[in-house]
Amino acid sequence: MKIYADNAATTKMSPAAVAAMVECLEKEYGNPSSLYALGQQARERLEKARGEVAAVIGAEPEEITFTSGGSEADNQALRSAAALGKKAGKTHLISSAFEHHAILHTLAALEKEGFTVTLLPVHEDGLVRPEELEAAIREDTCLVSVMYANNEIGTVQPIEALGAICRKRGVPFHTDAVQATGHLPIDVKAQNIDMLSASAHKFHGPKGVGFLYARRGLRLTNLIEGGAQERGKRAGTENVAGAAAMAAALKESAAAMEKNAAHMSVLRDRLIEGLKEIPHSALNGDARKRLPGNVNFCFEGIEGESLLLLLDDRGISASSGSACTSGSLDPSHVLLAIGRVHDVAHGSLRLTIGEDSTEEEIDYLIRNVREVVEYLRGFSPIWRDLMSGKKEFIL
Repeated sequence: MKIYADNAATTKMSPAAVAAMVECLEKEYGNPSSLYALGQQARERLEKARGEVAAVIGAEPEEITFTSGGSEADNQALRSAAALGKKAGKTHLISSAFEHHAILHTLAALEKEGFTVTLLPVHEDGLVRPEELEAAIREDTCLVSVMYANNEIGTVQPIEALGAICRKRGVPFHTDAVQATGHLPIDVKAQNIDMLSASAHKFHGPKGVGFLYARRGLRLTNLIEGGAQERGKRAGTENVAGAAAMAAALKESAAAMEKNAAHMSVLRDRLIEGLKEIPHSALNGDARKRLPGNVNFCFEGIEGESLLLLLDDRGISASSGSACTSGSLDPSHVLLAIGRVHDVAHGSLRLTIGEDSTEEEIDYLIRNVREVVEYLRGFSPIWRDLMSGKKEFIL
């Protein structure tokens, strides 16, 4: 059996997205900045996609800027807020300790430019506390950025409450919604969101395209200089086919969201219960306040890389965390942020199921993870030390 259980890394393009992309590539291939009919046809398709994306999140079309993906959108959001803040004498930014590296690395770069950063704790359950955010806001705070749903452990933050605090204090609020868009309901107005980042390939669209929502009145700082595309805020000929495919995928995901979430949540809970039966294992993050398809576990006494390779031999595609850090030997910063020690964090497994997952596949995952964990522990010196009492169990 072949099972793809890494939908947090990327998703398969939907037939609707593929069809929209192919149609653009074949029939609407003009440059949308050109004045002749073929160019204007491409422009119309681009603006149609902008309106469709905006409608799903409760935004206005002019508040949507198309980007190359979530990382670019994150960078532009943070740098825009930092530039606006600096003009007003505000140089303090707040985020959380387990953000995606597109946020954390941008914050580190801004610190070198004279800004100060506060990273809120996320606690063992993987959740930010609204009261801790309120306490961290200062007179010179120019932005709060907290991800909607974590890309590794799947925990969903109290976005509306966090946004309300920022609105009350007059601080712009950004959320990296790359994992949430298309999977959880989003209403930027009702949830007090000033900026939001998303990436198409996380909800069955193509790679290489995403968007940044920025509330009307928030002036964006250019990352790419050149032409006047995207209202002068992102130079370069627009990816019309990518935008059209993204809009098609997002509309489809939004229409089926409730049904898909109910289906995946049942399978997710079945998978969690099955993996909890493995001795000295632990679910990472809150069991309920998490994405419908995300399951992240730590298994004591093994290395996550070995677990992934052996599961791959059995036809299972999984990960130990973010695809952006898969080449790193360091334990996940997300797991360290929720209090996992290094030895335990190294033995992590992320399984992210999809809308087409079945009970048969879930049972296959449970059975094979159990067998592989038992096999790896059979020749692990760390496990022998734990079993002999030389070391104490943590989980």
